[in-house]
Amino acid sequence: MIPVLLFPQIDPVLIQVGPLAIHWYALAYITGLVVGWRLVRRLAAQRPAVANQLQVDDFLSWATLGVVLGGRLGYVLFYQPGRFLAAPWQILEVWQGGMSFHGGFLGVAVAVIWYCRSQGIPVLGFADRIAVVAPIGLGLGRIANFINGELWGRQAPDWLPWAMIFPTGGPIARHPSQLYQALLEGAVLLTVMALLGRRAAVRERFGLLTGVFLAGYAIARITGEFFRQPDPFLGFLFAGATMGQLLSIPMLLAGIWLIVRALRSGPAPA
Repeated sequence: MIPVLLFPQIDPVLIQVGPLAIHWYALAYITGLVVGWRLVRRLAAQRPAVANQLQVDDFLSWATLGVVLGGRLGYVLFYQPGRFLAAPWQILEVWQGGMSFHGGFLGVAVAVIWYCRSQGIPVLGFADRIAVVAPIGLGLGRIANFINGELWGRQAPDWLPWAMIFPTGGPIARHPSQLYQALLEGAVLLTVMALLGRRAAVRERFGLLTGVFLAGYAIARITGEFFRQPDPFLGFLFAGATMGQLLSIPMLLAGIWLIVRALRSGPAPA
């Protein structure tokens, strides 16, 4: 018999008072947005300054809408368009689950461009500051996936000491891939972004931090997907890749382009 860990059976609802319930997943979104907002207030003022604190405060509502609307619509379009076309009212049932990072990213990107142009803020300079803190929400979201017992991994090899049996994953010992992704997309990527973001020479090249984030996330997501069980309604797609991997390829290319562009261009004025 190989050693197998049983899923800890954490209640996905953190607090419930009557009909009001606060889920761990919602808490991950809220914490990521609030902590990110507080950190961006500091980063935006660092040389070269790209926005004042009032502008950062105002953008929080834009970011929230971008994450929620983009994440939900991205899931609808990328993952289950047929289901939601047959029952479009289910698009509003976000409490039933179903959010896409790639959709959320596009939603925030639109919000950044729209808001920055309306305020006269350098788009890439502001995006760079957001890119530094974005891994916080990503890591927390993956931990929430683990707590919910969802998005579990593929079958683990016999020798893996932390192989885990999930309640909805059958009797198979699986990779706890949510934790792998929390480590790669959250902790590792945050460390890289924080170290680079401390350097004024990096901050002065607008678009460099955004490019590193895009490329870094794409690499982390593509790697993590090798351990994650694909969604049953999609399975493996082109050349055995998953939807998450295919959607990450454009992010990788865009990130590389932004990095090259930033390195070739001169630093922004302080």
